[in-house]
Amino acid sequence: MTGHILVDFFLAFSLALGAARVLGALAQRVGQPAVVGEICAGLLASPMVITAAGAETILPATVKPLLGALANVGLATFMFIVGYEIEGGFGRGRRKATLGVAAGSVIVPLIAGAALAVPLADTYAPGSKGAFVLFVGVAMSVTAFPVLARILSDRGLARHPVGALTLAAAAVGDLIAWICLAGVVAYAGTSGQWRMALVPVYLLVLVAVVKPLLRVTAQRAADRGIPAERVVPVLVVGLMLSCAATEWIGIHFIFGAFAFGAVMPRGELGGLRGQIMRQMSQVGHILLPLYFVIAGTKVDLSAFTVSAVLALLAVIGVAIVSKAGGTYAGARLAGLPHAAALPAAVLMNTRGLTEIVIVAVALDMGLINQGFYSMMVVMAVVTTAMTGPLLKLFGVRGPETDRAEIPAEFPVSGTEPLAESSRKSA
Repeated sequence: MTGHILVDFFLAFSLALGAARVLGALAQRVGQPAVVGEICAGLLASPMVITAAGAETILPATVKPLLGALANVGLATFMFIVGYEIEGGFGRGRRKATLGVAAGSVIVPLIAGAALAVPLADTYAPGSKGAFVLFVGVAMSVTAFPVLARILSDRGLARHPVGALTLAAAAVGDLIAWICLAGVVAYAGTSGQWRMALVPVYLLVLVAVVKPLLRVTAQRAADRGIPAERVVPVLVVGLMLSCAATEWIGIHFIFGAFAFGAVMPRGELGGLRGQIMRQMSQVGHILLPLYFVIAGTKVDLSAFTVSAVLALLAVIGVAIVSKAGGTYAGARLAGLPHAAALPAAVLMNTRGLTEIVIVAVALDMGLINQGFYSMMVVMAVVTTAMTGPLLKLFGVRGPETDRAEIPAEFPVSGTEPLAESSRKSA
């Protein structure tokens, strides 16, 4: 690596990170999640806003792989945190409502998205049309769990019954979405198909070998008072190995990061868990914005034709109506009153960074083309940005909100730590 490339790298890194921080902070000041500003930082350096020569000057092609590598480390850390935050007992005591909201928010948009994708496949599917249709269905069903937690925390809704319910439902829905996406990626794979047969072996090793080792290590660390600073490097090694394993198998490293976080011990770590989460979140807090800046630079709507604009409007419309409508219907069928079902429908429509990650993976895997990628990123930004204003419009407030119409089935305990750690990672 020459000195010239290093100079370009450090300049590009500082510019991208600085722009992400400034625009992310501005987004938060107007009541939006930071990811909206970070995506906008990338849009400002995209060919849609400046010339191709200008984009090359800001982010030279020689340094993009280096920035991408750092961004992927941040993404792996983020996915580890997402997996670690999903609790097996989360939603206990409100399972009927949680499952109702989760089912409605996943099934309806999945079907609607797949139906929309059928006529779009001829234009926007670079490879398998079947994989394209399946992917669009999965992508439409996503809720951005960490961004949702951030919105709930910022608006004082983490202790609100509806906030607790939607957070639990989003956790269930995101878990289903990641599993479905892994299936779509495996279905669409074109090389190394024999390695897919190793997925059950990988999962078996993770559950039967890695999980017990992690539990023993955590117990010893807690008993001996070993600080988090000495535990985190061990976890990072395991995290990177898990990412390497799934990437080699052919199902993308994000699933390895998510799975490693999911098998992490909880209770055995005691107070260490919070410290570990904080340190891992700090890594993601620094590097993850790079991922969204780079994602924003790939968006280009400048060459869109009238038919492409109509397709974009259809994508946004179907995403909003199917997600909100499915959530509302699921909530009502589960016995929730209108006063709880309506804000739940608004909250579950948040897609944010989870959607960006999924569509970026799809672009890398050849499931979608550049044009459809741009549409999905715009849809993710729109559906995320509209959540806050809609909550304000419908008068959804914090703990002081009148709870008379909320059934007593929905306890509010047990949600704060999850919302707090998610807030740091959003």
